[in-house]
Amino acid sequence: MKITLMGLVALGLATCLTPQANAAGFFIQEQSVSGLGSAFSGSAAMPRDASILFFNPAGMTYLEGQHGNVGLHLIAPFSDVDDTGTSNAAIGQPTGGDTDNPYGVEPVPNAYYTHQLDSRNWIGIGLSAPFGLKNEYDEDYFARFDSTSTELKTINIQPSFAHKVTDRLSVGGGVDIQYADAVLESAVFVGAGTAGQSKLEGDDISFGYNLGMMYEVNDRTRVGLHYRSQVNHKLDGDISIEGTGTAADGSSSGEANLNLPEILNFSVAHNLNDRWTMLAGATWFGWSNFERITANAENDIYDNNVQQNYQNTLAFNLGAEYAYSPEWTFRGGVQYDETPTQDGSRSTRTPDGDRIWVSGGTTYKMDDRWSFDLAATYINVGEEDISLTRNTGSNIEAENNGHVGILALGLNYKF
Repeated sequence: MKITLMGLVALGLATCLTPQANAAGFFIQEQSVSGLGSAFSGSAAMPRDASILFFNPAGMTYLEGQHGNVGLHLIAPFSDVDDTGTSNAAIGQPTGGDTDNPYGVEPVPNAYYTHQLDSRNWIGIGLSAPFGLKNEYDEDYFARFDSTSTELKTINIQPSFAHKVTDRLSVGGGVDIQYADAVLESAVFVGAGTAGQSKLEGDDISFGYNLGMMYEVNDRTRVGLHYRSQVNHKLDGDISIEGTGTAADGSSSGEANLNLPEILNFSVAHNLNDRWTMLAGATWFGWSNFERITANAENDIYDNNVQQNYQNTLAFNLGAEYAYSPEWTFRGGVQYDETPTQDGSRSTRTPDGDRIWVSGGTTYKMDDRWSFDLAATYINVGEEDISLTRNTGSNIEAENNGHVGILALGLNYKF
């Protein structure tokens, strides 16, 4: 019997990276505290602070001199995955029970710096964590053959450049230098009624790019367009299996592909008057390149291909900003965010559904150099069914729903 451990772990990598805490799919939108306050509406057209570098580097041309921004998002997700008929009878294993919320409160930090070279040119650099997840289920729960523990970290360094083409048009771009590290665990069945624990540890550094433009249609209306390329990782590491008491126990080196989606955003910011600004945006996610995971091991008995069937998605947001006084600015927004998962392929590692965001936030300007951002968000995750087979005999039937709370604090400084 082939032990398709690498394939199973690759499936885990493919499906686990949908943070219950953040955007649908496994993209983390929380890269700007001020942006979070409006549910990221108008994100590519609203250069409030240095965090615009992530959403549209062309916006650096609106920041005179040197600007720094640091932010911290505390993300508290909750997921309720209920067994609706799981059976392990075909592999002679007990079904197992339900599990508690597998998520804890996780911090998502980011930092940005922009520098004006002259009247037409800017440079900047950003540090962010655009993809990631950490969860842990009970080891004896009903879907343990799908996943038991997952930890993914990414670190993205983005050196960027912007040029002011005319008084109304700016363009910009950057390179994404991205490090990914994953540790994935699940139960695995190796035959003759014997099960154990599988584990994959792997990391990789890969590259992408992003391009943006910002254009003032008139004195009141500004539009932004930003494209972020896909980043294709090949995670190199170790695969191990233990606890079976059979010849299957051991380890091997191997690799698994992780293709992160391309993203295109269009945003609009319109000043109604000196106090009110209306914000809107639409984002397209190219999840279809996440069609399958190809896994390869040093020993080819671990090779496997696993279908993912992710679909391209759209997210829409709408918000407003109100300049209450020279010191205080308030903002709010809503967002609808589609899930890329589909029935028949959705995993307990991906207890995902369409999401509705409601956000609010404020900026307090202490003086000409210092300002502070505060934002809070509630996300409702729609109910979805999970129906899939693992280890050619663990038939998992479940129902999921969840919600997320986010609290964020940011600091801005003009040098």
